[in-house]
Amino acid sequence: MTLHNQLLINGYTNNAITSEAEAVEWMQSLVDSINMKTIQGPYASYVTKDGNRGLTCVVMIETSHIALHVWDEPDPAEIQFDLYTCGELPVQDVINNLESSLGLFNYKYLVLEREVGFNQVMSGNGGFVL
Repeated sequence: MTLHNQLLINGYTNNAITSEAEAVEWMQSLVDSINMKTIQGPYASYVTKDGNRGLTCVVMIETSHIALHVWDEPDPAEIQFDLYTCGELPVQDVINNLESSLGLFNYKYLVLEREVGFNQVMSGNGGFVL
């Protein structure tokens, strides 16, 4: 049976990634660490437009895609992350990676099963700093 799982994460970091090369390296490391296979990319681009300044990094994986957006104008910087896969979704491994390597904190996450519609199968909060 094919799975259709999507992990969405919104949170913050005090250590915003701004280097395209660093983002590409991080994304490939993430793909490898969760045992997925890259088919194209990763690709990264830094946008300098006021009000939308930040980095976007995407990769096509054998089972779909992963995208990371980091807006570094706000303080703390904002992170949004999206992983869609037609395979197993290692939610905690991805969250642990984002926390340890990108400094993700004060985040919310949502997991959807999308085979038919949008069925929420998991959600939570984490890394809250008072």
